[in-house]
Amino acid sequence: MPEAEIVNVARHLWAQAAQQPTAPALRIPTGTARDGSIRYTTLSFAELAAEADAWAWRLARAGVQRGDRVLVLVRPGLPLIAAVFALFKLGAPPIVIDPGMGRRNLLECVLRSQPRILLGITRAQVASLLFRTSFHSVRRRLWVSGNPTHRLARGPIPVFPFAPTQADDLAAILFTSGSTGAPKGVCYEHGMFEAQVRLVRATYGIAPGEVDLSILPVFALFNPALGMTTVVPRLDPTRPAAADPAHLVQAIRQNKISTSFGSPIIWSKIARHCADRGLTLPGMRRILLAGAPVPPTLFALLRRVCPGAALHSPYGATEALPVTSVSADEIIGPRGAAQTPSTEPQIPESKIQKKPNRENPIPGQKPAASAFGIGDLEPGISCAAQLTLRGRGTCVGRPVTEMQVRVIAIVDGPIATLAEARELPRGETGEIIVRGPVVTTAYDLLPDATARAKIQTPNPKPQIAQESGRAPETQPPPAAGFGVWDLALEISAPSGAAIWHRMGDAGYLDADGRLWFCGRVAERIETPHGTLFADCVEPIFNQHARVFRTALIGFGPRGKQVAALAVECWPDQRPRSTAAKRALGRELRELGAAHPHTNLVRLFYFVDRFPVDVRHNAKIHRHQLARTLAGRPGLEFDKR
Repeated sequence: MPEAEIVNVARHLWAQAAQQPTAPALRIPTGTARDGSIRYTTLSFAELAAEADAWAWRLARAGVQRGDRVLVLVRPGLPLIAAVFALFKLGAPPIVIDPGMGRRNLLECVLRSQPRILLGITRAQVASLLFRTSFHSVRRRLWVSGNPTHRLARGPIPVFPFAPTQADDLAAILFTSGSTGAPKGVCYEHGMFEAQVRLVRATYGIAPGEVDLSILPVFALFNPALGMTTVVPRLDPTRPAAADPAHLVQAIRQNKISTSFGSPIIWSKIARHCADRGLTLPGMRRILLAGAPVPPTLFALLRRVCPGAALHSPYGATEALPVTSVSADEIIGPRGAAQTPSTEPQIPESKIQKKPNRENPIPGQKPAASAFGIGDLEPGISCAAQLTLRGRGTCVGRPVTEMQVRVIAIVDGPIATLAEARELPRGETGEIIVRGPVVTTAYDLLPDATARAKIQTPNPKPQIAQESGRAPETQPPPAAGFGVWDLALEISAPSGAAIWHRMGDAGYLDADGRLWFCGRVAERIETPHGTLFADCVEPIFNQHARVFRTALIGFGPRGKQVAALAVECWPDQRPRSTAAKRALGRELRELGAAHPHTNLVRLFYFVDRFPVDVRHNAKIHRHQLARTLAGRPGLEFDKR
């Protein structure tokens, strides 16, 4: 097959090596210099491509062939990036599992994915021998150095030829975070990766020569394809939320970082660290926040700390990313722009309090610069943030180019075809479904899960692609009328049935064509008095000055559930005595009583620390929390 006809996302790395061979592609920390600066090993794009070729030759000599499923258990850094691009070149799908997801989940993922080859560090190889049942499919073990800067290429390396892969060939298996169940392997095809590179570049204007701080190792794999320099941070990938913000800030300033993708938890730590010390990061051009809803106050604080950065929050999932995107301008209003007074009822001023300093709280000390609460939003501002704080959900923006979004009535079982789904009008909450070139078609070796998550559209009507290079925040809303729920540019359907993916998220479309996230469908609480969604409830209570975050949970069977709220306070604000808990619970109850839907929440629990996902350390495991609290006495107010 002529190389021009090959579809393989790895081709972008070799293209960048030809276009900017000496430009830095990868920087890996190796220690600290005497002056306190971070020491790095740096590889150019040409050197990184040569390293990937060296890996491809090594793997081929070891017997790795096109179609082999290869479990990759290596440390973030050069071996991970080089090995994965080599496997792409070979046409051997890498199986990438999040580090630190826990032994039980990891072993389950390995068992289900049935790898033929294990490419791993010594610790992973030992685990494969200790837990033979989970690794029973492994036929060959290839050892990898645990040194994140270990290099194979010691001289000129001949270019390894690309396998003749096509758009619908399996490229990789990536795992979901497992926030509402066991992690599932997602089958990525080469065409989907190509589409992701295209959509991310078009949506955010990313250009070669930019420098990225790669807080999430898996997403760092896209940087070489985008022509960006990847700076590996000093953090434990199994516990990213425990990262020292001082180290991250130092890396940002020393490497002149221009863009970064991370969870709200990570960037909240960075922003508060800078604000409390009077630091700014003027070199930042772009910050992408994802993995959990972004509090409006975080957008506002990041504007202070990163005055030149465009702030975005892409919405999607492992199965489909990106789907929509929203900017800080949409959430909290343009910088310095006069706002239109809102006609919504105002939150009681007594309950809008600034958050006290959480870095080093000292009784009696004036709050530091990071003490930013919802009171810092101008009262009466008409923007998405005010609606979020009144229980309308979180605005996640408009669909990016080439993506389509609809909202259908919630159904707990499979939906075989779109004809079986009931499409909802704008403003009505249901399940979000999406279609487009980045939507995956199946879970790995899980036909039942695939049937529950995918909807077929037999014989889709071909559509003519329209030209659009604008970011989603600037695209005009579509015209009203039935059938225009496909809010973005239509694309020609692939051969066979078109796939709609059920996001598993509840939400609605507003009159302007914006998508609003209300919570996970599986985490909805169905009471005798109505259905509650987490992201329409929790923001109301999260405004309390002593509250870090809350979690809506429920007890009992669907339709008869009792709604309850688990509360995680800031560490220095945790109530210790029963009287203190009751006093704080009463204040929270008063906040909830101001809104009809949160008035249903009358049972409260105080928890020191919530269980959260591994990938972003931001998604709360509400089902696990409910199981833990079931049977325990809570604080109940105004019992019906």
